[in-house]
Amino acid sequence: MKRTVKIIGGGLAGSEAALQLLERGYGVKMHEMRPLKTTGAHSTARLAELVCSNSLKSEEPTTASGILKEELDFLGCRLLALARDCRVPSGSALSVDREKFSAAVEEALASYDDFELVREEVTSLDEEPTIVCTGPLTSPAMAEVLGELTGKDRLYFYDAIAPIVSASSVDMSKAYFGGRYGKGGDDYLNLPMQRAEYEAFFEALVSAQTVVLHDFEKKELFEGCMPIEEMAKRGSDTIRFGPLKPVGLRNPVTGEKSYAVVQLRRENVAGDCFNLVGFQTNLTYGEQKRVFSMIPALHDAEFLRYGVMHRNTYINAPGVLSEGFRVKASESPLYIAGQLSGVEGYVESIMSGLLAARGMAAELEGKSEAPLPAVCITGALSRYIAGCGEEFKPMNANLGILPSISGIRDKKARKQAYRDRAIVALKERLLEGEDK
Repeated sequence: MKRTVKIIGGGLAGSEAALQLLERGYGVKMHEMRPLKTTGAHSTARLAELVCSNSLKSEEPTTASGILKEELDFLGCRLLALARDCRVPSGSALSVDREKFSAAVEEALASYDDFELVREEVTSLDEEPTIVCTGPLTSPAMAEVLGELTGKDRLYFYDAIAPIVSASSVDMSKAYFGGRYGKGGDDYLNLPMQRAEYEAFFEALVSAQTVVLHDFEKKELFEGCMPIEEMAKRGSDTIRFGPLKPVGLRNPVTGEKSYAVVQLRRENVAGDCFNLVGFQTNLTYGEQKRVFSMIPALHDAEFLRYGVMHRNTYINAPGVLSEGFRVKASESPLYIAGQLSGVEGYVESIMSGLLAARGMAAELEGKSEAPLPAVCITGALSRYIAGCGEEFKPMNANLGILPSISGIRDKKARKQAYRDRAIVALKERLLEGEDK
């Protein structure tokens, strides 16, 4: 009988780690503090709840996100397969119905006899084999324990969530379906604005009232989740060249181009609610209603969920964690995975849970898990987390962390070369592992 591993936290990293260990014959005792103790962002007590967005980003094979997904498929990732079963249309992106996805993950975990879910907050660590996946919304008690264990200062960042509106409340006479450059069919609902409408919206946005953060909190905003109002304050064209860019979009009925376009993405399979793409915000609820209703198609919008900003906690990982997400200073098997470890993004969190589980299984079997190749997104991101030589900040999948490829001037061909090199190296690494 193989040992039981304790997993603290039932998010994406914890759920993937649990499924990986259960598949390998280990018992898993998962501790999840919700609903007994809630966070500032979760709205349910479900496992693998997607908090900020329902999108797991692009599946285009030559994007960093697409390469990462392909690598994880080769590594036997469980959550990506479940996500694809729960997908909603969103062009080349993998977006899911949140409720169906959480339900599918819970069903998969419950199918194993050796899985136990305990609803309680864990405030200490013992010598049991443990993977900590408490996420960026780690409770203060656990954050204190981890801070003492690592001997490093904790990093505090701020993350923002976009609002969701009822589909029936959108003025469809001022909106149209369609993907950028005609790609993706009717996966996005586009809300056009002409110049005068945009300028009025912009002025209201940059002058709107935000939620005041506590003085004792250190305010650092991660670029990937920058609030729309903060982004707008960088200049009137910043968001118009960002989430509101009109490039590649034209009203299919009138042929009209727009000065700016807000895009909505389906939030669920039923298509009865949409989230505002790129509209993470820290505006007060009243200001969100006032300012976002200035978007012509949203003048009578019903907001099913307002955006909110919350504090994210990260471990200062370099020197603390190995490339396999193991805590170096711990004598007993202890791993930290998910956004708490310093990876940024849903799929990146899943990746860290998978690698932590592989490392844990190898350690319990008296083996060592060799690092993945640096030319792979998985390997490069793991190396960054463990050994970033600069001031550490959370990192997501991107081609910039890979060893560069020279001699290919064509951008499309160069991206293809990154993808091909990564997959070949990963396949060779896995074949080597099978031969041992």
